[in-house]
Amino acid sequence: MARVVVLDYGSGNLRSAERAVRRAGADVVVTDDLAAAAAADGLVVPGVGAYAACMAGINELGAGPVIAERVAAGRPVLGICVGMQVLFEYGDEHGVVTKGLGLLPGGVTRLAATRVPHMGWNTVEVPVGSRLFAELPAGGRFYFVHSYAVPDVDRLTGAGAVVTTATHEQRFVAAVERGPLSAAQFHPEKSGDTGALLLRNWLAGWLGVDRSGGGDR
Repeated sequence: MARVVVLDYGSGNLRSAERAVRRAGADVVVTDDLAAAAAADGLVVPGVGAYAACMAGINELGAGPVIAERVAAGRPVLGICVGMQVLFEYGDEHGVVTKGLGLLPGGVTRLAATRVPHMGWNTVEVPVGSRLFAELPAGGRFYFVHSYAVPDVDRLTGAGAVVTTATHEQRFVAAVERGPLSAAQFHPEKSGDTGALLLRNWLAGWLGVDRSGGGDR
């Protein structure tokens, strides 16, 4: 069974992510052990709250180089919510710019919307060639909770990424796939059957786990 580490750097829905990935068919451990994070078949980087606080936790743990080395070596990483956002070059919150991990081009800015945060269920626009969203039914909804997002879709696609988008008054990046690096702005672990299928797709597409191998255990 594939071993997945959910990285504990002090932020994120750790136990929800652990349960969801386990149900999708992996052996999962939540840990701040960087050696375990480096050695795992797959690494999940969660995140909730402020961008700066999440980056402070990652930097304090020293996890940035481990995440970057996994990506450079072609080893799967999945970022969730702010765990996706920190993969970009920077986050701009309340006029304070915080340096991110720089593994994806672009930055995170406040949603240009009259209703913020964007909270609840929303559909996504999936491009041809997505592996994360393979076999998901048209019109499937995912659960979002965020006030900030990555708006520059064109820059990402120009860098060779497969970009899924959503719209909350403003179009933004809902998910991204580039090589071993995958990420979602929404919470797959809170998105019911559609989120469960996405996690199975990640395990199948990047870790070789049988899609039918999930279950309540």
